[in-house]
Amino acid sequence: MTSGLTIGQAAAFAGVTIKTIRHYHRLGLVTEPERDSSGYRRYRSADLLRLVQVRTLAGAGVPLAEIGDLLDADPEQFTAALDDVHRRLTATIDDLTARRATLHRLAHGDRVLLPDRACAVLDRLADLGFDPDYVSAQREALVLTRALIPALLDTFLTQLERSLADPDLVELTKRALAARSWPPDDPRIDDLAAALAGKLLTDPTTLALPPAFLHQPDAATRYGLVNHHREEEPSLARLNALLEAHLRAAGVNVPRQ
Repeated sequence: MTSGLTIGQAAAFAGVTIKTIRHYHRLGLVTEPERDSSGYRRYRSADLLRLVQVRTLAGAGVPLAEIGDLLDADPEQFTAALDDVHRRLTATIDDLTARRATLHRLAHGDRVLLPDRACAVLDRLADLGFDPDYVSAQREALVLTRALIPALLDTFLTQLERSLADPDLVELTKRALAARSWPPDDPRIDDLAAALAGKLLTDPTTLALPPAFLHQPDAATRYGLVNHHREEEPSLARLNALLEAHLRAAGVNVPRQ
């Protein structure tokens, strides 16, 4: 996806107001995107992820003045700071009991934004030897899915669980990660896309998207923010495009950007 979102769309997707986003910009919690050639600021998936993180921490009772340091802290500092917020909230009001539990879970980073089933999938990725950067990217994509297209979270988790239970799909996925260093016109990318599609299409029912979602006017935009998150390398972009083309040719309704 190249165009990005307007501030109004970003606000709607992240569940905040335009005024709130501008307030986050003023506080330095979310970097203000550069203007495009038309003079508009465009928000992309990384910006949406940061908005969701800030919104969630703020909703859990963390003062805005502390959120920037929390998101930029190392794990030890992050946990220590959360413990301090935890104590202050507990001493302030009984109604914050639920938020206190949320803050405790925040010691695990973005896991506070995900259900236990998603956390189990992420643990399985690590156990299978996927590098931490890939696990982090998958965690971010799941966070974006839950925030932007919650109706698809179970579908995506089912796809991931099925893939991780299939040694061939695990190996193909690791080859896809290795393709990051390949030239975008490498013929191996075509073969890899076909192989991935062939494995996925052995059970096409797991690829079906709910009709109610597909009929939404912004379905393609929301889907693209998730499916193309962290797709910086041209080789991965081409691999993803070829894979989507194979799936569409087989009758899978993949939203077009």
